[in-house]
Amino acid sequence: MNTIVTMPPLVQARNVHKSFDHLEVLKGIDLDVAPGEVVVILGPSGSGKSTFLRCINHLESINRGSIEVDGEQIGYRLDKGRLVQLSNHAIALQRRKIGMVFQQFNLYPHMTALQNIIEAPVGIHGESRMAAIDNARLLLERVGLSAKADSYPRQLSGGQQQRVAIARALAIKPKLMLFDEPTSALDPELVGEVLATMRDLATQGLTMIVVTHEIGFAREAADRVVFMDGGKVVEQGKPEEVIGNPQHPRTRSFLSRFI
Repeated sequence: MNTIVTMPPLVQARNVHKSFDHLEVLKGIDLDVAPGEVVVILGPSGSGKSTFLRCINHLESINRGSIEVDGEQIGYRLDKGRLVQLSNHAIALQRRKIGMVFQQFNLYPHMTALQNIIEAPVGIHGESRMAAIDNARLLLERVGLSAKADSYPRQLSGGQQQRVAIARALAIKPKLMLFDEPTSALDPELVGEVLATMRDLATQGLTMIVVTHEIGFAREAADRVVFMDGGKVVEQGKPEEVIGNPQHPRTRSFLSRFI
């Protein structure tokens, strides 16, 4: 008799609430992400997508609920049923397993592409400079920018800068990659090169959560599509289900603008 081994979720969010002053942005988010899964989150502006992503690596604190990554509660410990925030040092250690790519590239303008990539492995994680450089060159090759190692951000197109930002996030060897609308700041003709890099990562088994409006990417690269609206998960399923045959009226209304 064969035994089926089910891997525990890499990401487990339970009843996540987040408010800014009196504005409730997240209203009880439940979401599991399996190791190696690519989850794309769709939804209108103001639905809480980016806020939820930032809560996963504790760039935003949550008010209620819990988020675990790789079996570890992020940002907090439970004390008699209450969330107690961890120290900044402990949170920084947790973030070592989570890479994040933002809308804006956030590269250091005074550093070359290669220097941007090795900054965190050497300066924060204590990796040897030689090993970090070797890995950075491999990552630049991986994102198609081997020839740009010594270029400064001002010498790169927006798409090239975003691919350097992806390489920089990968340099810490994360278990999870978060993408917060990574193409929204790009000119339309540069979007394709960044999405191609992300598709390549998806095929390599990297666990990814992607907030985007790129419906084509969601259809082609996602294992699961999650639609959020009003701070809640409204609908989720395989891309062909959610995009091809949405069940919720709000999902249908949103997607009708793109399809």
